Order: sequence, then structure tokens, then C-alpha cells
Amino acid sequence: MPNILLMKWGKMKAYKELCQGYGELISIDLQKDKKLSLLVNGIAILIAIVMVVPMLFIVPINTLFEKGDSIGQIALKFGVMLVSCIAYMVLHELVHGVAMKICGTKKIKYGFTGLYAFAGSDDYYDKSGYIFIALAPVVLWGVVLAIINIFVPSGWFWVVYFIQIMNVSGAGGDLYVTFKFCKLPKDILVKDAGVSMKVYSKSAIEKEQA
Repeated sequence: MPNILLMKWGKMKAYKELCQGYGELISIDLQKDKKLSLLVNGIAILIAIVMVVPMLFIVPINTLFEKGDSIGQIALKFGVMLVSCIAYMVLHELVHGVAMKICGTKKIKYGFTGLYAFAGSDDYYDKSGYIFIALAPVVLWGVVLAIINIFVPSGWFWVVYFIQIMNVSGAGGDLYVTFKFCKLPKDILVKDAGVSMKVYSKSAIEKEQA
């Protein structure tokens, strides 16, 4: 076991050091693995289509441009949408960071690669902890945006819903790793540097020794 256990919250833990007897099981790098990057982007596009098409029959897109709206009102809606998108990208990563803090991490690294914004650290997270970290933003903001969508006037529905689409589809990478990690051994530890991560397990050492 590592010398320093940062924090325990339920079964979610962050470790400063890799546990003894662990070896690398898999690695994921969204920046370098082009096929994986295409897959994740494909997932994001599919999610966006699934969210947009049915909603068009419930709340028509033309409600975004209400009769009598001035050029200034239309510009305001698109301006709010643009600013909200930028703010959301920052808030998404901040929630990842807060989730890491809850698991016990002291130092969070934030950055932007040109394709991806990220939050990462040098710690190792157990399975439940990392899934919590991965899903925290899409769940939190999904609930918040859904509540806002219920109460905003119809003319502003798509302004908010567009951010919701960005929230869920933009979490394509988080959803991918969650699904993948759910199928891995219970003892895995994940080191997430941002857009790349390495997964460790005792089973990796056992395979090498077999």
C-alpha cells in the first residue's frame, strides 16, 4: 500500500503513490490515438443528434426567433449562448477538479490542448473514485440545466438546451472511459494526466508472471 492515503470518502480514494504489486493494464491517450479520438467525437455527434431530433418535435427550433424579436434581442440570445458555452467549458473542468478534491487530491492541473480542455493530477484513483470524477460534471450540470430549461420562457429554451447538448455530448470521452472502466477489474487505479491516462491493476502483474 502507498505511504500516504490522501483521503477516504466512502470507497473513493486518491493515492500519492502506486500500490505495490500493481502493473500497467491499459493506457488511453485522446491526443495521440487518432482512432480513439474519432470514436469519441463520433459518440459526441451521435449523442447530439439523439438529443436534438426528438426535441425538435416537442419545442420547435423556430421558437428561438419569436415573432417581434428585434435584431438586438436575437443578438442577445446568441451572445448569451456563446458566453455560456465558454463559461461551461471552464465550469466542466472545475467540477472535475472539485471531484478530485473530494477524493483527496491536493493539487489539480488545468489546461487546454487546442482540442480538449482538461483537469488532471499526479494521483492514483480507485475505480469508484475515478468514475465519480468522470461523471460529476455531466450529472451536476445536466440537472442544473434541466431545471433552468423548465422555467425559462419558450424563446430561451433552445439557448439553454444548446448548452445541455454541449454538456452531454461533450462528455463523450468521460462516458467512454466510464463504460470501459466498468468492465475492468475492481482493483484498478487510474492516473489521469488530463487527455491521457494510465490504468494499473494487480492482474497486469499476474499476467506477466503467468
